[in-house]
Amino acid sequence: MIKGMRLLLRRSTYTGVLFAVLGALAGLPVAMVALGMTLGVSGRPDTVWLALPLWVVLLAVAGLPRAVRRVLAAGARRLLGVAVPAPVKGAAAERWRTPAFVVAHVALGWTVLIGGSTFLVMGMTLPGRWVEGSARVSLFGWGADVTGVWSWVIGALSLVLAAVLLAGASGALRWLAPRLLGPSPAERLAMAAERERLLAERNRLAHELHDSIGHTLTAATIQAAVAGEVLADDPAAARAAMRSIEESTRAALEDLDYVLGALREEQTGTAPTRTLADLPELIDRLRHAGAVVAPRTTGDLAQVQGTLSRAAYRIVQEGLTNALRHGNGGPIELRVTAGPEELELTVVNGTAGAAGGPGASGFPTSGHGLPGLAERVRLLHGEFEAGPDGDGQWRLAVRLPMRWSA
Repeated sequence: MIKGMRLLLRRSTYTGVLFAVLGALAGLPVAMVALGMTLGVSGRPDTVWLALPLWVVLLAVAGLPRAVRRVLAAGARRLLGVAVPAPVKGAAAERWRTPAFVVAHVALGWTVLIGGSTFLVMGMTLPGRWVEGSARVSLFGWGADVTGVWSWVIGALSLVLAAVLLAGASGALRWLAPRLLGPSPAERLAMAAERERLLAERNRLAHELHDSIGHTLTAATIQAAVAGEVLADDPAAARAAMRSIEESTRAALEDLDYVLGALREEQTGTAPTRTLADLPELIDRLRHAGAVVAPRTTGDLAQVQGTLSRAAYRIVQEGLTNALRHGNGGPIELRVTAGPEELELTVVNGTAGAAGGPGASGFPTSGHGLPGLAERVRLLHGEFEAGPDGDGQWRLAVRLPMRWSA
């Protein structure tokens, strides 16, 4: 009896019982409709039992709308304490699962209302009736007289049965909810695909932010240092350096606004597009920073379009930024070759220190630049090489298939 009372006092039990009772009450109007339809067709009271299968069918039909599933899932999370994610929009769902839960929910609710209340009433009234001398127990046509200590024994057993029934119904609903209201296999695949898409998008944004902001801060820092050195002797050169800082930081702010808006899932404007057509502007900014860049292009760069052109621009930008950070201040050689089958990008510069460490300008490395480039190239099914070439120079070479130019 004590164990049964403990089951009754658990919060999960009475919240589950409340959820079951709500299901029973929700099924009551459907039961009245089924009963009315049965009597209206047959006109005979002895055919009332036919309303039961009709009731089950109507309950199943009532569970078909997606709104019913959303309401039941919210109630299960709130009252049953189970993890039932919201339905995935646009994913194919198994339509029978929610109707099956609706039928089970209502059936368990009526079991709780009828069986639980019957056992509770018996458990609380039998000991009191014993004081009067005897008690009559009747259940579904069966009856017996209970006297003496048996009133207390049967009363205690009734309370235990009530507790087991209520806890069992609550546990059954907690077991059924994630299996019938949770995502179907098709929805799980859709959820996994959506998570993968979001992770890929965030990873892409991280690359964009690293490439754009990293390059801008590197160039702006060097340009500011140059402007400070020539401010007194050559004001025109200092003003040119400051204008270059303004232009590069304005472009970086556009990239930053777009990335932050996307991370916050806000409605943002069109993403800033940087392609190989913007290489002259990029090279000019580096030259204003004091870098000596020797570009050489081969082939028709106009044929490089779309994803390939945008990726190629970011690869060149990162390569030139690394050369500016970690080079020895000497010339930076840039080669861009557009062939019929592949696009080749090469950046060669003299090294000032250990690979991956601070260069002549004293910039530390975050360690994300080359791995990010390698990943970008891998996603485009290209080839990536980076490292010293044995002549005191650092060489970055990338080959990308032209099929991504679209």
